[in-house]
Amino acid sequence: MQKTMTQNTPPISENRDLFYNRNSDIDHARILVDTGQELIQYYIDSSLRIWYNDLPTDYEPHWHTALEIIVPVENWYDATIRQDYYHLTPGDILMIPPGELHALRAPETGNRFVFLLDLSPFSRLQGFAAIQPLLSKPIHLTRAAYPNIYDDIYQMLVQMRNEYFNRSEFADLTIYSLLLNIFVKLGTNHLENANLFPNMRVYKQKEHTDKFNSIMDYIDNHYMEDLNLDAIAESIGFSKYHFSRLFKQYTNYTFCAYITHRRIKIAEGLLEQPNLSITEVSLQSGFPSISTFNRVFKQTKGCTPSEYREKNSHFRGSHRMDGSTP
Repeated sequence: MQKTMTQNTPPISENRDLFYNRNSDIDHARILVDTGQELIQYYIDSSLRIWYNDLPTDYEPHWHTALEIIVPVENWYDATIRQDYYHLTPGDILMIPPGELHALRAPETGNRFVFLLDLSPFSRLQGFAAIQPLLSKPIHLTRAAYPNIYDDIYQMLVQMRNEYFNRSEFADLTIYSLLLNIFVKLGTNHLENANLFPNMRVYKQKEHTDKFNSIMDYIDNHYMEDLNLDAIAESIGFSKYHFSRLFKQYTNYTFCAYITHRRIKIAEGLLEQPNLSITEVSLQSGFPSISTFNRVFKQTKGCTPSEYREKNSHFRGSHRMDGSTP
């Protein structure tokens, strides 16, 4: 499926040479391992990177645990995410969810900004669970497709970029607060325009939305337990068949697939804690057995939990940057 949109938008950069010089490490900052995972090289005490990239370099299919945001400045930039193709033009904004296998193609000349942001700081925020289904698939933002929020989001990305390159004292805090505002705008726009529950009166749509938001929070707080579809459906007054249909409509996942998705995300974070055994990670992320955990994790991530931990721990210990300006 091809998705192509064009528009005239002022470039996101005013002084490209300065920004490029501050990020001249882009080549060796991208490290791919044999599972197709890209290990993001962050600065010490930071969990985000923003690059100015003018390299005519293509990237083979890969994935990473960070959210990626791409904003072309000059010339096009192409992304293939699973089976979907995105042709980006200057001013377009593409958000690639964590864990999504994607490939990138660059023209011979041109440049773009690439934002890579770890979302784990948001994982325990009340209400963030309701946003996560929206972030489970790519979002291609243009002024034509998102006229009510595009300009605000674009300007927030400009602010995030400025904070990062100015190296202000509270840069990461400011960037994450802006990112959270972007998520709120996306979530609000989605609820206002998606018509999640068609053929219902407005008050009923709001009632259903509130119910499903509460279910998302419940799942996020009880993922270690045996989450029973029948019991959860009954708790909000639906048959399991009606609930299953509406849940898929609301999240783009089946109920079981969403539970697995959340548990894998939790497990990724727990695997970064070296004091936890693989068995403890399995239990604390809600899997019924270590064998189920190993099987599902490998199906999802392309490697076992032990391999995932080993590669990530080696990377953090050996390659993390010292925070100096390139």
